[in-house]
Amino acid sequence: MRPKIYLFGDSITESSFNDGGWGAALANHFSRTVDVVLRGYSGYNTRWAFKVFDRVFPAAESGGSEGTAQPLAVTVFFGANDACLPDGYAAFQHVPVDEYKQNLHSIVSSLKVPSPL
Repeated sequence: MRPKIYLFGDSITESSFNDGGWGAALANHFSRTVDVVLRGYSGYNTRWAFKVFDRVFPAAESGGSEGTAQPLAVTVFFGANDACLPDGYAAFQHVPVDEYKQNLHSIVSSLKVPSPL
């Protein structure tokens, strides 16, 4: 099984595979050695990221399982939608700063696995 790099985030991540995008460049650079897995969700904030987290990283909580290798790397790019104004037209996407910080911390903590070294 080839190592994987996951790109997890909102529409900025989703569009990273467009022509000239950073995700496409990353996939091209590692095309022979690593699978670059795009998991960008347009409109998502950190709160909604938890709704898909277990499907994106099914073995993250258990630290991986047989046949499921730990990712080589993961990018986590959320925040543009969390920062929508609480009284604007996209208020449903707004996440208060303290909750945003906690959500990011929880996502990253769920991805961390103790090193065997």
